[in-house]
Amino acid sequence: MKAYKTFLIVLIILIIDQLTKFWVKTHMFLGEEISLTSWLSIHFTENPGMAFGMVLPGVWGKLFLSAFRLVAVGGGIWFIRHLIKQNSHWGFVTAASMILAGALGNMIDGTIYGVIFSDSYMGAAKFLPEHGYAGYLQGLVVDMIHVKLFNFRWGDTAYEFFPFIFNVADSAISIGVFLILIFQKVFFKEEVKEVVTETPLAETQN
Repeated sequence: MKAYKTFLIVLIILIIDQLTKFWVKTHMFLGEEISLTSWLSIHFTENPGMAFGMVLPGVWGKLFLSAFRLVAVGGGIWFIRHLIKQNSHWGFVTAASMILAGALGNMIDGTIYGVIFSDSYMGAAKFLPEHGYAGYLQGLVVDMIHVKLFNFRWGDTAYEFFPFIFNVADSAISIGVFLILIFQKVFFKEEVKEVVTETPLAETQN
């Protein structure tokens, strides 16, 4: 049952992530922004690197990052299967599944988007063009969620509190990590109990 729920979590997040990216890529041009509220907008940008705009330079950096995502997704699948076999806390399995779904969503962008889409500089991209905008493993990650919390000034320079633009996959990864950090005492409660009960027995035997 845990395996089925884990698959469902990953699938739902992945579908939402890819549908939003597909819509933005095929309906907006690079840099276009659509305001939804006073603090939230869809701002189309493409990220050549990691989450929140962090970049590894050059083609080799992009290839390395794409290969790393493939390895990370494979490791994530193995780790979640291990958690399920060990009957780990369901909250921990859920958080790990969210992280896996986010990694998988961004991996798809970096792996095949350069091949299945044209570029978005002059207008909305075409799906399955004759020639894509980049080679295999050299695609760009589509980001679009821009949360405008507040601005502030430092001297003569204006700053935005949270200037990063992200996507559903980034959100899933961040929420998964956040859940693990906040509820780690609950998730690892059984492991902590085992350590506490085993220690006095070991001391008694010595």
